[in-house]
Amino acid sequence: MRDEQVKEFEAQAEVRCVWPAGATLGEGAVWVARENALYWVDIKAPAVHRYEPDSGARRTWPMSEQIGFLVERASGGFVAGLQSGLAILDLEADQCVPLGGPELDQPGNRLNDGACDAAGRLWMGSMDDAETDPSGVLYRVMPDHRWQPVDGGYIITNGPAFSPDGGTLYHTDTPKRTIYAFDLAADGEIGGKRALVRIADDSGFPDGMTVDAEGYLWVAHFGGWRLSRFTPAGELDRVVEMPVANITNCAFGGKGLDTLFVTTAAKGLNDSQLRNQPLAGGLFEIFVGVRGLAPTPFAG
Repeated sequence: MRDEQVKEFEAQAEVRCVWPAGATLGEGAVWVARENALYWVDIKAPAVHRYEPDSGARRTWPMSEQIGFLVERASGGFVAGLQSGLAILDLEADQCVPLGGPELDQPGNRLNDGACDAAGRLWMGSMDDAETDPSGVLYRVMPDHRWQPVDGGYIITNGPAFSPDGGTLYHTDTPKRTIYAFDLAADGEIGGKRALVRIADDSGFPDGMTVDAEGYLWVAHFGGWRLSRFTPAGELDRVVEMPVANITNCAFGGKGLDTLFVTTAAKGLNDSQLRNQPLAGGLFEIFVGVRGLAPTPFAG
C-alpha cells in the first residue's frame, strides 16, 4: 500500500508556477483561511505579496525595509519580522506599528523566519544579514509581546515548525545543513535539542519548512532544486524536483489545505543561470497528496 501511495503522489505532483514574480528572495509563505489567500514576502526587494488561488488575483505592497516573515494575528492584521524588529502590520490601512525588537543594538542582524505554536506564541529567528557571524538567536514571543531568547549560535535561522501534537519544535541552522528537533512543553519551555536531519552537501541547504497533518516535515532546499519530505524520525520519505535551484519556503493552503505553495529566489544566480531558470523567484503550487495543518495566529 505504501508503494502505491508513493506512485500515486509522483503521478499527481505536478509543479506549476502560479506567479512568475522574479522575487529576489521570496520567503514567508502563510495561508490566511478567512481570505482564502496566500501571503508571502520578498525579503531583499522588500514587499508583501498576496495570491488568491480561486481567481488568480495578485496584489503587492512595497515595504520600506527588509521583511522576513508575516504571521496572522488573532485580532486582525499581521505581526511582521522586519529589519528593525517586530511590528503590527495592517496592509489595508497602510499602517505599521513598531513593537521594538530584541536586537536593536545589532544593526547587522535582522529577523528571518517565524511561526506560532498551538498556544499562539510566536517563535522567530534572527540572523546576520551578511550571513557570516553566528549572531542569530531563536526567540519565543509571548502574547504580551515579551520576547525571550531560547537558543543561539546560528548564522542563518530557518523554520520554525511544529508537530501536530504540539510537543516538538523544529528549527534549522541553514549553513550547518542541520534541522534540529526540540521537546516543546505546554508552557513553552524547550529542551532535548537534537539533530534530526542533516542535508547532504550535494543537496543544497535546508531553508523554510512546514509540517503536514501526518506529522511529516516538508523542507525547502536552497540551491538544491528540490523539496523533501521527512518522517518524524528524520528519514527521507519523498523528493519533489523543482525547475529552479533556490527553494526557500513552503506552506499548505487551499480550501482543503491540500495544496503546497512554494516560494523561490533569484538571489545569487548569475545572468547565465537566470536565463536557464526563467521562473526563479516565482511562486509555485503542488498537489502532494496530503493535507497540511492550519497555521495558528499570534495571540498577541
